[in-house]
Amino acid sequence: MEYQPRFFHPPEQSFFLFGPRGTGKSSWIEHTYSKALVVDLLKPDVFREMSARPERLSELVSANKERSPVVIDEVQRVPELLNVVHDLIERHPGLLFVLTGSSARKLRRGGVDLLAGRALLRSLHPFMAAELSSFSLDAALVDGLLPVVVAAPRPADVLRAYATLYLEEEVRLEGWARNVGSFARFLEAISFSHAAVLNVSNVARECQIERKTVAGYIEVLEDLLLSFRLPVFARRARRRTSAHPKFFLFDAGVYRSLRPKGPLDRAEEIDGCAFEGLVAQHLRAWIAYSGRDCQLYYWRTRAGVEVDFIVYGDEGFWAVEVKNTATVRSSDLKALKGFCDDYPECEPVFVYRGDRRLLIDGVLCVPGDEFLRNMRPDRGLTEFG
Repeated sequence: MEYQPRFFHPPEQSFFLFGPRGTGKSSWIEHTYSKALVVDLLKPDVFREMSARPERLSELVSANKERSPVVIDEVQRVPELLNVVHDLIERHPGLLFVLTGSSARKLRRGGVDLLAGRALLRSLHPFMAAELSSFSLDAALVDGLLPVVVAAPRPADVLRAYATLYLEEEVRLEGWARNVGSFARFLEAISFSHAAVLNVSNVARECQIERKTVAGYIEVLEDLLLSFRLPVFARRARRRTSAHPKFFLFDAGVYRSLRPKGPLDRAEEIDGCAFEGLVAQHLRAWIAYSGRDCQLYYWRTRAGVEVDFIVYGDEGFWAVEVKNTATVRSSDLKALKGFCDDYPECEPVFVYRGDRRLLIDGVLCVPGDEFLRNMRPDRGLTEFG
């Protein structure tokens, strides 16, 4: 597969580039910075050298002044290097560093302050539909949009290996989960919480692990950037809202690979969660790449009325409902209308699996394929090209 240009644009100063494994950080850097000095901490010899003598980085940079920027790949593996980077930035203000990582856990717990604002924080996400020359919604709901999976001749095989990669290379080697078997059971159990309100006690009962341990495992997933939680939108709330966040795995394909399937599992239910998760990962990427001062939420009242996504910020206010249905019924729009009653300033959008754009009772209803293809960082959510 040829290199696919990404919507991500680098800042003009040093920055961290975080993203899960397989999101294309190394490919993006190779394409964007062909003359960079690269320190790849995934290489055993480089890891040993930098772990033993972090100050060796200063010697390496001094001997390669013509090469820019300086890229440190998977910087979380040797957090001590950030002290050297900090010193180099102070002594050489024009020196540019690109620090990639698939986890910020060791950096935070190592007492490192992420260079005290001298390097910006940026993130790389799975492909957005509009980044691909050929996008298939049906394929994305099964395989997801991780670049390493999209480029594979057999995507299912890569997805099956993905969880193992984290179990072996991240979780076990870093000592974050002492019992890998328990963590594997947890991964299966937590997949049932994808696109759902998170109940940690229920997950603990399902995998027969203590609640405190499960809460720690969820933190590990988040630190590895494999999952995220959406808080409840409660600004100027007129109704009592839920107190629990909503949980998502970061990619629809990873969700499908972890979710157990059997005779009692309805395909429509799994597809619906995958569809909602696919929209969620696009919204996160859209916010990250656009530079908008927006946050992603969901809305749920104590009575159980729920809107899947709320995008709120200085530059826009949208309510997005996602439904795995080919037709739109008036009952499908009830939650959106209820939210609009409370927040008339918002723009409601209903995303479904049909093939026609409709306007029903003031609610824009958009086919999922069209909605995702038109989601670009330089457009609002309801701007269609």
